[in-house]
Amino acid sequence: MSLRPVERIGIDESGKGDYFGPLVIAAVFVDQTTQEELSLMQVRDSKKISDGRILEMAPDINMLCPHSVIAIGPQKYNDLYTKIRNLNRLLAWGHAKALENLLERVTCTRAISDQFGDERLILNALQQRGKTIQLEQRTKAESDLAVAAASILARAEFLLRLNRLSDEVGTTLPKGASPAVELAGKMIVKKHGEARLATVAKLHFKTTAAVLGQRAPIDTGRNHT
Repeated sequence: MSLRPVERIGIDESGKGDYFGPLVIAAVFVDQTTQEELSLMQVRDSKKISDGRILEMAPDINMLCPHSVIAIGPQKYNDLYTKIRNLNRLLAWGHAKALENLLERVTCTRAISDQFGDERLILNALQQRGKTIQLEQRTKAESDLAVAAASILARAEFLLRLNRLSDEVGTTLPKGASPAVELAGKMIVKKHGEARLATVAKLHFKTTAAVLGQRAPIDTGRNHT
């Protein structure tokens, strides 16, 4: 894990590859003191931590570090995707929003996020407050403690909201985009009708065609599986 004394904001997302549930983007501010605390807590990339442990760690990070969490529920996500028609642009919008919200509460000159698509996407989405910050986008950014903390907050919020959606539809909504996910989608359509799918799932995934028994659309590089 990278230990860097410079104050910074880490940004990461969860739910991007999950058919069910929201897209969640979190931004976390870390300084020298909180960095040491996060290191003692063994904060690391959320993909290397069990869901149960993530849900245990998130409240401590919430109390320790100034943060901002943007949760885009399935209905809002589908509306945005219909307008934007590009997942990377939607991600950039969410990253920029989380960063802007946090900069209203803290003063910081540096932010780190995972790199996706064109580096200019996030920069172009930033508003006045965000444009004053030095944004570093790099692959495997979760090796930085601030980004790792953001990844945990984002994943915890995703898991909580996915469980809530499962309760609402009376069907366990699996993570990812597997055959079990397709089966759950078919159960929802059978129980609640096709329109209900838009309230729990990201409709541009190819999984939707399988759930509805349709031919999958031609992949234009914008659909996610």
